[in-house]
Amino acid sequence: GRDAGELANGEPIGLKATNDADALIALKPDCVVYAASGPERDALAIPDYVRLLEAGINVVTTSTTRLVNPHAYEPAEWRDQLVAAAKAGGASLYVSGIFPGFASDELALLMTTQSKNIRTLTASEVALNDHYPVADVMMDGLGFGRPLDFEPMLKTPGFIEMAWKAPIFLIAGGLGVDVDEVRGSFERELTDRDIDVAFGTIKEGTCGAVRTRAAGVVHGREAIVIEHVIRMARDVAPGWPASDCDATYRVDIEGDPDVHCVLTLGEAEGHGAGRAAMTATAMRVVNAIPYVVDAPPGLLSSLDIPTTLPRHVFD
Repeated sequence: GRDAGELANGEPIGLKATNDADALIALKPDCVVYAASGPERDALAIPDYVRLLEAGINVVTTSTTRLVNPHAYEPAEWRDQLVAAAKAGGASLYVSGIFPGFASDELALLMTTQSKNIRTLTASEVALNDHYPVADVMMDGLGFGRPLDFEPMLKTPGFIEMAWKAPIFLIAGGLGVDVDEVRGSFERELTDRDIDVAFGTIKEGTCGAVRTRAAGVVHGREAIVIEHVIRMARDVAPGWPASDCDATYRVDIEGDPDVHCVLTLGEAEGHGAGRAAMTATAMRVVNAIPYVVDAPPGLLSSLDIPTTLPRHVFD
């Protein structure tokens, strides 16, 4: 029964927290913002989504990132459960964030409205993620702070392709093309010193930077590319794409015309992006609530609802 603001180490906001899911569902809210995290979050989140949808409660979430494109979501049996639950309850589910999410699909598609033709479209994130506090995600999932002989979840065969298939297929769907296959790659670089970060200390000689690349093949060439570079310090992996900002999101289109768009978050000089990226991620789904509530029942992507313009931004 404590105030949610106090639990987040802030001021009271007049909203009581609870760990009683039954009590929450009994309130019959129009929509639930779901933001659970963990190494098995899909397996744990899907039953929660099903329960909420069957109860007629819309869901917006940042947790199950591969559902940014529900039509490409796997395993199919989980998707089928969600579709059935949404139909039974007359409710909708929408997933977004910043990357995956806005910068890796909706921003990219917006940039294509200037294109006559496209050879390659690349959406990328270059980020300093020393602020991210979830150790199991950073160490076991991505491999930070581990030696190179450790195999993180990212190195599982097919994982990169599966993880980034959703935004690639969403872009392709928006542009009316089919993806023949998705090709993935994964690289790591070591740090030459200890680095203190939010989830602990990354020891010298362990992984201090990670780079992933997923390419959607269209008409025989790698045409839709998602790249992701994460560092724990700016000077690790100096040969990789870099940024003076804490987080930089780019859309680069090679075609007629060439188009280059750079998005940064945080203070004017591009720092403080950790908190800014968290806020942007949250607001992508919070601002979507009225649009999701008004949408027909089902699993939604950003192609299925209007641009989620905020309703109370100047209040």
